[in-house]
Amino acid sequence: MSFRSLAVGSVNRAATTVEGAAGKSVNVAKVLNALGERVIAAGFLGGVRGEVIRHILKERGIGLAFVQVAEPTRQCITVLDEAAGTQTELVEESRAVPGDKYKELARVVRTHLETCRAIIMSGTLTPEAPRDFYLDCTRMAGRARVLSLVDAQGPALLDALKGGPGLVKPNRAELAATVGRPLTTRAAVLSAMRELRELGAERVVVTAGKDPALAFDGRTVWRVHPPDVVAVNPIGSGDAFSAGLVWRLLRGDDLGEACRWACAAGAANALTLMAGEVKREHVERLAARTEVERVRERALSGRKNFA
Repeated sequence: MSFRSLAVGSVNRAATTVEGAAGKSVNVAKVLNALGERVIAAGFLGGVRGEVIRHILKERGIGLAFVQVAEPTRQCITVLDEAAGTQTELVEESRAVPGDKYKELARVVRTHLETCRAIIMSGTLTPEAPRDFYLDCTRMAGRARVLSLVDAQGPALLDALKGGPGLVKPNRAELAATVGRPLTTRAAVLSAMRELRELGAERVVVTAGKDPALAFDGRTVWRVHPPDVVAVNPIGSGDAFSAGLVWRLLRGDDLGEACRWACAAGAANALTLMAGEVKREHVERLAARTEVERVRERALSGRKNFA
């Protein structure tokens, strides 16, 4: 819902209201589809809103591998205040899902890994979920020789590291929450990234919104400067980044070049009113304006604070 100006505690009339299918993994699927990849969206859906999401994704030609649950799919509202330039998310908490449904979802993942080149695990697990679900999926991907990306934080990410994921992609705040300490300098971020590698991640990428992302593959550090854009709604840009990153890695790009396209996808998402509604031509245009630099570790060893 977009408002010319928002007054808390008063009646506000939205200038624009847009409804659609969103959420982290759904956003990833939509962006990969827009970039020309064949993609299968998986997870849990329930109730009327779940059926709406099925219909929207099916119309776009996105493969569906959702597990039906009794719990209704949640609704979330993004409130945009154009005058203040702010975005406020009103998020309905997800409900617990029975354990047997997670077993069913694991079977779905195992089946589709036979024909996929990558699996992207994105977002927070439902309450009371098996903490090691992403770990199980990561191990399945390893056995199938499939690229795995984990976009999570905290215990779910730490557990997944035991399976040796090909890539992990927390943002700066999520990385700090995972390692349990504030990360106020670039050197501190790089140290935490090394820690995730030592715990099992093959490659680590840390995003920071409109600020430069850092990427590390164990040998090289890249700093990736996103193109300067006037954001309409940045919600979902991290998901678009994940989609763009895997898209280019599967095409054979090194991590730094893949991050160029990932940043471009994230910026393209920020130009849209609804999350995950990017256009490939916008990504291609923005990629030319994205700067990637190899960084000497000495350049990151200072104690300069982030802006």
